Amino acid sequence: MSSNGTKEFVLALVTTPATLAHAAADLDNAEVLRIRNDFPALQQTVNGQPLVYLDSGATSQNPISVMEAEQEFYEQRNAAVHRGAHHLAVEATDAFEDARQTIADFMSAGYEETVWTSNATEGLNLVSYALSNAALWAAQGRGDERLRALAVGPGDEIVVTEMEHHANLIPWQELAFRTGATLRYIPVDESGSLLMDEAARIVGPKTKVLAFTHASNVLGTINPVAELVALARGAGALAVLDACQSAPHLPLDVKALDVDFAVFSGHKMLAPTGIGVLYGKQELLDVLPPFLTGGSMITTVTMERAEYLPAPQRFEAGTQRISQAVALAAAANYLNETGLDRIHRWEAHLGQRMVTGLQQIPGIRVLGPAAGQDRIGLAAFDVDGVHAHDVGQFLDSRGIAVRVGHHCAQPLHRRFGLTATTRASAYLYNTTADVDAFLDAVSGVRSYFRV
Repeated sequence: MSSNGTKEFVLALVTTPATLAHAAADLDNAEVLRIRNDFPALQQTVNGQPLVYLDSGATSQNPISVMEAEQEFYEQRNAAVHRGAHHLAVEATDAFEDARQTIADFMSAGYEETVWTSNATEGLNLVSYALSNAALWAAQGRGDERLRALAVGPGDEIVVTEMEHHANLIPWQELAFRTGATLRYIPVDESGSLLMDEAARIVGPKTKVLAFTHASNVLGTINPVAELVALARGAGALAVLDACQSAPHLPLDVKALDVDFAVFSGHKMLAPTGIGVLYGKQELLDVLPPFLTGGSMITTVTMERAEYLPAPQRFEAGTQRISQAVALAAAANYLNETGLDRIHRWEAHLGQRMVTGLQQIPGIRVLGPAAGQDRIGLAAFDVDGVHAHDVGQFLDSRGIAVRVGHHCAQPLHRRFGLTATTRASAYLYNTTADVDAFLDAVSGVRSYFRV
């Protein structure tokens, strides 16, 4: 790792008064307001109203430290990594690989188990295509019995859940299509919880992959990861975790969870767009065929064939997202400094406040766990007689930013007889006043549209 101070710069950069102000105590409105000062985008007005940003489930805002980390890279270290002997190339490589170590530590993974991607969607597609490539390699006599054990083909089953984001559904649909495997899913009940009795019946000897979200981006449900991983282990299947709605909001320990693969996106956790992470157990990553091929991921190339590096470079063809990786590391440090346990408790408090308030408004149907039950800090809801897009525009006129649509979860909405919902999602920079302003605005929607 770096000895030139790159990591020390990033660590110093995120040591802001707001992040250092915390102690063991839970977050409160006063501290959150200090944290908010680190986020320039939150200081603006929208439609003449102070911005209330409740769309972090889609994309979070960036603190100054994260933007400065990326800017500092371009000002001082911009060069191609792993490809040069000159001073800037060495510093760029150090910064890039120091960022990898920071993210590995963030999720309690190994350095070699941390792969850069553009986003979580790419990570899931990487795993999906690598598994189908495993079957092709095995058919051509490439690899050993470890690779053949990973091959997916006719008679095999891939299991997902009914609450999955399209990013954790469509890649598995396509894997089934390419290989002749069968796709099955675990249904949810009316409260938005997985039917675990059904899961135990569905996951069995034919299951090769069990892919599931840690926390639903629509329902707010936090899934029983330990139980699902136990089912996968019992079936000899791979456990694939979508951690997009958990990594930004609560401590993530992939080793303790014992999943085989996990993905998350930087833009949901204070970082720029265009950067994501794939975790994979080293023994799996080193066996799987690559997804993208080209430069930077090879050892020897002839005109007939190539040999590939071990992970993580095995899955990082071409020029990488260097500055974004550095910024993601700064974001991870910001979250660690604030305390992910504290962030989770604060957001759970805000989520309960949302659900309790929404359930008291006539004509509102909230999806997911009822008030008092565990959920992450978001709430998706339907307003009787008013389309979700109209709700979103009404709230925007009050300066309140929310998400509208099916949230890349059409099958889940169909399960509840809906085509779209409105979703409010909180983060560490939201206050109870933000939630109250949101609830006050929602209470006026039906009367405004004369429903």
